[in-house]
Formats: sequence, C-alpha cells, structure tokens
Amino acid sequence: MPSSSPQQQPDAYLPPDGDATTPGGPDEAPGGTGGLRPGQGWAPGSDRTDRSRTRSAARLPWVLVAMLGTLSLVLGSLLVAQNGELQDLRRMAEQAPAPAATAAQQAPQQTQATPAPEAVAAMKKLPRRVKDDPTALGKVDAPVTMIVWSDYRCPFCSVWARDTFPQLKPYVDSGSLRIEHRDLVLFGEQSMATAIAARAAGQQGKYWEFSHAVHAAAPTSGHPEITAADLKVFAQQAGVPDLAKFSADSTSAGLKASVEKDVTEARQLGLTGTPFFVINTTPLSGAQPLQVFTQTLEANGAHK
Repeated sequence: MPSSSPQQQPDAYLPPDGDATTPGGPDEAPGGTGGLRPGQGWAPGSDRTDRSRTRSAARLPWVLVAMLGTLSLVLGSLLVAQNGELQDLRRMAEQAPAPAATAAQQAPQQTQATPAPEAVAAMKKLPRRVKDDPTALGKVDAPVTMIVWSDYRCPFCSVWARDTFPQLKPYVDSGSLRIEHRDLVLFGEQSMATAIAARAAGQQGKYWEFSHAVHAAAPTSGHPEITAADLKVFAQQAGVPDLAKFSADSTSAGLKASVEKDVTEARQLGLTGTPFFVINTTPLSGAQPLQVFTQTLEANGAHK
C-alpha cells in the first residue's frame, strides 16, 4: 500500500506480493479463487457452473461457523467439569483437619546455648557477695545472683535500666535475688568519669540513685555527652548529701582503681559489649525483653 494513502492502518496485513488487505475487507485470503474478482461477470453458457461455485463459496462461512460453535460447546463443557473438580478439591482441603505441630515446633526456643563446663565453673566464681557493697542490691546469701556489666554512655544500658531493671526489684525484695553491678568502660573518658562519680555517690549510700539519674537523662540512641557539671546535677538529683565530698571522691585514685578492676575482669572474660548479664550460670547478652529475664530468674529459683 502506498505510504501516502490516508486510509493506511498500522496493523494491516501485508502479503508477500505487496498487496494489502485492510480491516473490514473481503473475507478472503489474498490470491484465493473462492469468489468474484473486481470486473469479472458471468460467462455465456456457464451459469450453472458459476452459480454452483458461488453457492459453495457462500455456504463455506456457515460451515465454519457451525464447526466453531460445536468446538465452543465442547470447550465450555470441559471448563465446567474442571471447575467442578476444583471446587470439590477445595472443599475437601477445607474440611481436612490441620496437621499436628511437630515436637520441634511445640518446644520453646532457647535464647542461649548451653555453656561449656569450664565457662560454668568460671561463672560460679563471679559473685563477690561482699557485705555492704554499695554497687550491689539484695541479700548477700540470695540463691540467685545477677551480675550486670554496663557503660553509662551505652544507650542500650540506659534502656534496660529504665524499662527492665525496676520490674526486677520484687525479686530482690523477696530475698531470692542479688544484683551486682560491674563497670565495663567502652566509650572513653566521660564513661570512666561517670563510673567513678557513681562510686563517689555510693560512698554516701546513693550509688543506685545516681545511676538511675544518669540513665533517666540518657537519649534512646547515641552516646550522650556527660560533663563534670552534669555529674554534679546527677548527684543533686540522687540526693547525695555532701556535694563537696562527692566532688573530691570523684577524683579518687582508689575509686578509679575499683572501676579499672571491673574492666580488667570483663576483658579477661572476653566481654566486648554492654549490657551483659550472668544469672547464676546463664549468660544473657543485650537489653532483651523483660520476659527473658523473668523466665531465666525463675528457672534458677528466684521468685517475687
């Protein structure tokens, strides 16, 4: 078809000899002989033959229609039968009982692997059980001890101290749990200074109150800046009675040595992150949900 024709369709059929049959044209393949060509008439003496051909050509589309109709009916019947089978299978699946859970699915997941015998022996030696230790809470002879390693600039330590620690106090009050705090300084000089200041507050019986004040002011992420002025504010909030003594003790070489002793012990144990816990002989890493702590405490004999 010439490219200049305004009637050209983009989806026109183009036969091999270059003729085109546009949509809506005669229902005849190009080059076929089933019908009359333009300009062709009836030849004298050939009416019967030509009319017979014309009638055959006219009947051909109806035969095709009848065949297609029959095929459609057959396919429709097959689809209906298949749909019925699918509905029966779906109904059977819905009525079938659910498979029972396996023993592995029913068993609760363990949060920690069983420690090696050497590790168990080492953990049994960790509790200090020092009477009147300001960094400890609970009875000296409590059947369950929980040792806590933390850094005052660790955001996860502050989250645990704010959200989980207060809910463990009933176990301490019952006499079945003792909590011992250890310092693991990870975040520089400010962390060290705060740990010493907490022990300075502990010299006046306000160790845990000071720790609570520091963690209460900490952000939920990042490592807060804790200046010397901040430490005095925390001491005031904790109710430290003698702030002058507190300031002097905050530079004490003896208290600094106590903090360094905790850090050395943690390093020897291979601890590199905070918070970290040991409940009797069960280690727990990170600020895990409260349920993990209560289940572990009660499994070791603690109670409210």
